[in-house]
Amino acid sequence: MAHSEFNSDSEFNSELKFTSEDRQWMQRAIELAREGWYTTHPNPRVGCVIVKDQEVVGEGFHYRAGEPHAEVHAIRDAGEKAQGATAYVTLEPCSHFGRTPPCCDGLIAAGVSRVVAAMEDPNPQVAGKGLARIQAAGIDVASGLLEAEARALNPGFLKRMEHKLPYVRVKQAMSLDGRTAMASGESKWITGADARSDVQRLRAQSGAIITGVASVIHDDSSLTVRKDELGLADTLSNDIVAKQPIRVVLDTHLSIPETAKLLGLDGKTIIVCSNALNAEQEHKANFLAEKATVIKAPLVEGRIDLGWLLTVLADTHEVCDVLVEAGATLCGQFLALDLVDEYWVYVAPKLMGAQARPLVDLGYSTMSQALNFEFEDAVMLGRDLRLIARPVKSDADNTAAGK
Repeated sequence: MAHSEFNSDSEFNSELKFTSEDRQWMQRAIELAREGWYTTHPNPRVGCVIVKDQEVVGEGFHYRAGEPHAEVHAIRDAGEKAQGATAYVTLEPCSHFGRTPPCCDGLIAAGVSRVVAAMEDPNPQVAGKGLARIQAAGIDVASGLLEAEARALNPGFLKRMEHKLPYVRVKQAMSLDGRTAMASGESKWITGADARSDVQRLRAQSGAIITGVASVIHDDSSLTVRKDELGLADTLSNDIVAKQPIRVVLDTHLSIPETAKLLGLDGKTIIVCSNALNAEQEHKANFLAEKATVIKAPLVEGRIDLGWLLTVLADTHEVCDVLVEAGATLCGQFLALDLVDEYWVYVAPKLMGAQARPLVDLGYSTMSQALNFEFEDAVMLGRDLRLIARPVKSDADNTAAGK
């Protein structure tokens, strides 16, 4: 993902001025930020450490949107000891009134003498303004320390701010021979309990889950995070399931059953259909609107415009991270249109045979059409293997780009 333009040449970016102690404290701030991994969306994950005389006097992290930010918790923890201290924060302190007051003002009022940010905030409402206000108050300011690690905390937030799109992960499970279900549609269970628990945690870090209506018709799926499968502490699990991801069903012609389970669940469900419905479909859309949000989308070659939908999710619904859990056709569309940032594949050590259903439907016939990926991670989950890969540009694309 490209860095925002102001990061590389900002007046606050002074990587060479940082000491080993600075790095130590920023690393601690990054560790704190991870404490909000499943709960901060649509806000970014942020950690803050306040240090005075080489001693931590205050710590904090952002836990949930609408609640105090990391800096506020750290200032409260430090109390009067914040006076003359250095504050290390993984993201530039905000400078605007949102659900909470500006954090830059809180740091100024606390009397800190120095603020070190891992990176500037790409949010146009901030974008250097927070650090500038702190500097104008006579406080030493720097940014760019462990920026790559800080960016890795918030790929979805950064992509939404920098590109007006959510970060998209496609998740599928398959056998060793690349099959997802038997010819009859039977698919429970390809993977084991450990892999299924990992998927629940993947859902938990997502702002929205996208599926196709065929999956709803066949499985009557709920698309929810299930507490008993998370494998996390009870308190955290309770907070996670209290704010479920938005359920998004792509249903061009509104064939979803009116009795579908997900229409009666707590939380938000979005049904995405064609913007050219007939009279009968319009009547059904009005009925569904009582149970869900119905979005009428433009079509491309008879299918919902996925790029348009992602823009709407990012802009209107503040979705930073999207998880696609669907069949071979819809997953193939996301991949073929180059809309995928990460591809998660769970591989079970079993063979299902040539008659079983394939992983993705791309319709390619030549090797030159094949999509290329690079592996980012591989881990065993019980007897299953989880692979995470990222799409890479072809040699032709790189040549055209002058790389």
